[in-house]
Amino acid sequence: MKKALTAVSLAQLFMAGCMPAPATSNTPAGGSPMPSSIVDPYLKIQTTLFNDSVDNVRANAGNIATAATTLGSPAFKIDTAAAQLTSAGELPDAREKFARLSEALITYMDGLHLTPPAGVRIAQCGTTRLQWLQEGDSIANPYEGPTGPACGTFR
Repeated sequence: MKKALTAVSLAQLFMAGCMPAPATSNTPAGGSPMPSSIVDPYLKIQTTLFNDSVDNVRANAGNIATAATTLGSPAFKIDTAAAQLTSAGELPDAREKFARLSEALITYMDGLHLTPPAGVRIAQCGTTRLQWLQEGDSIANPYEGPTGPACGTFR
């Protein structure tokens, strides 16, 4: 009997882990823009990485982590990815961690049906399949920098 309860308990735990996190009073309403408290420092990181630099990446990632915390449990993956980016060292490490942050951010936006702020678009590199947010009409790939700036299209 105890083994059956354990199996049932594990199944319930597994199923609960698959359910979406409950919204909080600070979760943006569907159709609204992603909060600038997250997008603004994110865009600074994107531009910095495009320019093959890591200057202020950690500080801006910290700002994102702080802002994501206020959005409650639905933004947990953004908070976690931003916190990991605060420990980024060299450029390859920062780009890898930025990819995780971008994935978490875009998944959050898609899941809640949020829009990017005015002038901000989602881009994706067809070669790597990595996505990111950016301003402007010209692709500025943060994963390849000036050596591969044209790798990408807007969705």
